Amino acid sequence: MNRFVDRLLAVLLLAIGMLCFIRVYFALGGESTGDAFASMRLAFFGAAGVVSALAALLFWAGLLPGRSTLAPKRPLFGRGAERQPGGRPRLRRLFALVPFLAVLALVVDQLGPWLGQPQDAGKSLTAEQPAPSVPKDQDVASAPAPAPEAPTASDSVPLSEQAARPPEQATAPPPSSGNGNQPSDVIAQDTDPGASAEPAQPPAPAAPSEVALAPSVTPPEAAPAPAAPPQTVAPLPQAPPPQPTQPDGHRDAVVWLAVAPDGHSILSTSTDRTIKLWDIDGKRLIRTLGVHKDMARTALFLPDRARALTAGDDGEIVLRQLSDGAVLHVFSSGQNGGVNKLAISPDGKRAVSGHDTGRVIVWDIEKGSVLHVMPGHDWSISGVAVSPDGTRAISGSIEGTLKLWDIGTGKQLRSWHGHERGPYGVVFMADGRHLITGSGDYTIKLWNLDTGREVRRLEGHSGTVYALALSADGKRLLSGSLDGTARLWDMDAGNEIALFDSRSGPVYAVAFAADGRVLTGGYDRTIRDWPAAGGDAVALFPGAPE
Repeated sequence: MNRFVDRLLAVLLLAIGMLCFIRVYFALGGESTGDAFASMRLAFFGAAGVVSALAALLFWAGLLPGRSTLAPKRPLFGRGAERQPGGRPRLRRLFALVPFLAVLALVVDQLGPWLGQPQDAGKSLTAEQPAPSVPKDQDVASAPAPAPEAPTASDSVPLSEQAARPPEQATAPPPSSGNGNQPSDVIAQDTDPGASAEPAQPPAPAAPSEVALAPSVTPPEAAPAPAAPPQTVAPLPQAPPPQPTQPDGHRDAVVWLAVAPDGHSILSTSTDRTIKLWDIDGKRLIRTLGVHKDMARTALFLPDRARALTAGDDGEIVLRQLSDGAVLHVFSSGQNGGVNKLAISPDGKRAVSGHDTGRVIVWDIEKGSVLHVMPGHDWSISGVAVSPDGTRAISGSIEGTLKLWDIGTGKQLRSWHGHERGPYGVVFMADGRHLITGSGDYTIKLWNLDTGREVRRLEGHSGTVYALALSADGKRLLSGSLDGTARLWDMDAGNEIALFDSRSGPVYAVAFAADGRVLTGGYDRTIRDWPAAGGDAVALFPGAPE
């Protein structure tokens, strides 16, 4: 597909080059090249023709691969969003810029006002009728076309409408919190995988005990900005409703929620790097359980109700004691990269982590060791889950591929392309034979793992489906999306039951309370409590003051 797109571009560029050369030919044959403006036009079209022909040759030979931007700039991927298979995107833009200007110039050249009175319109006409005098500083042939005005904030569409745009358009990220690793408030700048180079193969798997991370690479100098105006971006709501705050709340977006087995407490993680333990019944913070060196991604209760496992962009998985937050053990992924998602087996003995290098790792929690490192993905991992019987795991990467693994042996059992964008929410059904995924293509899909076939599709979100939670009885599914809503679905009927609109930015985390109420966390730093039937939310645990 990538090869076909590059060759199609090559044909188009060659056609543009031929048009430029034809324009030069007629200019040499019928127009005076002594005039400064005519000479400038001649030089421009000649150079544009050469560059277009050269670009056509390079695209045809496949020497200008691009870089995929399938993932959000910072949609909770941390380093994974920056460390993507490389290419030559700036060189592609540089070679595409001159042909673009050439096409624009050809159109203007054909429609320009000087066609009625060319600079040298034939000696017989000038002898019979003098040409009108035009001041040199007001020559109509050199007058530039009016440039379109740059879009302003008032021209932008509302966030709810922007989320419904085609995936190729970007939306504005939230303001930086200072840690450089916070989620985007909108859908990532995604391009069609078919228009990019083939995915680069990941480096050879490194031992998880290694702590040295790959050195950063200085990006090449940016190519000149194109003449076209920038795309309109949609800001967050200009005047969101006033939100309550509390001093000990999260200071940045809430990206994960997990309810304790007894239903009385919640673990939350945030881009502010902290993990907090909350008392649902008393509506208070029990303690800040710990802090990661980078964005905290996941926090899970272990079945013993005494410990928790947390993970983050710093590449560490930390076993903590709930009673005081004491660190019991640190699993370091080293060069395998930051931990995007983490899941544990029902018995609490195994953990499966997905990393921004595309690797999936199985850990022995009790022994504090690595069981398997599976380097099957070419792209950053966006979601992982462990089957109810603890024998299998699923992983999804940002380009839409899903892989089924045998936890005991580390062998790949099945692989298929399930979505056009990354599956961020991934949950097993109770029977272990069906899987639910929510994706950047805005859909939720139910899969039969025996056949790898799609069984059902749920549609309704207008943004990336970022989080999923299944009710204890398996009959209801809760989804959270970057479109700012959470939705409740009936899994038997396949229809939407209730809609929960945060009206304050993307929803990154969802969970069910013990009594069936809906819990959400998102961009506004607040953990909200919603009635299961729909309606207005209560700010259960507000964020800290800004």
